[in-house]
Amino acid sequence: MNRLAGVTSPYSLQHADNPVDWWPWTPEAFEGARRRDVPVLLSGGYSACHWWQWMNTTGYF
Repeated sequence: MNRLAGVTSPYSLQHADNPVDWWPWTPEAFEGARRRDVPVLLSGGYSACHWWQWMNTTGYF
């Protein structure tokens, strides 16, 4: 489980069981990125993309 388990967004909840360290859009997400000096990568709605759906069902081991 990642940090999306407690969100209310139906889109975000689709990815709450992904083995990816997803963060919701919160000040804590940006503060964590600043503290670790890493970029923030945004999901652009991959659940509608065929290849991302394929990866979601076959790519997480």
